[in-house]
Amino acid sequence: MKKLIFTTLLSVFSILTISAQTSDVSVAKIYQNYLGIKTALAADNSDQASKAADAFIKSVSMIDYKVVSEGNQNVLRSAATKIAESRSIEAQRSSFKGLSKNMMILAEQFKLANDEIYLQYCPMADASWLSAEKEIRNPYYGSAMLKCGSVKKVLK
Repeated sequence: MKKLIFTTLLSVFSILTISAQTSDVSVAKIYQNYLGIKTALAADNSDQASKAADAFIKSVSMIDYKVVSEGNQNVLRSAATKIAESRSIEAQRSSFKGLSKNMMILAEQFKLANDEIYLQYCPMADASWLSAEKEIRNPYYGSAMLKCGSVKKVLK
């Protein structure tokens, strides 16, 4: 009897672990696409930001509603859609602020990467963003103020 209970508990734990790993992988994909948007904005490349936002939207659509609720997915898609549809780098950067706020919430809830994630802040834009690198590459001002900002927090 004890062996049966132990085996059952082990099976349930294994299923939960696999489910958690799968959810982290699906959410990690949107983080990678988010980084593509950030990189394009830092490079002043609105066309590339639009393409990266399209990829972001597709990866959000692949996440199970049990992992990230439909409402939260809609909020992520909405901000990314504004980036994808706009050709104005200023409008894209404005929408990126909202997208970044929501990505920071996900970063607190899920493991988005195996490496450290840097929460960075630009006082001139009064906005934050996530980065895979410690070095500042400001998506809100691009080449005009590429290194404006600081690391506020390191997520592990």
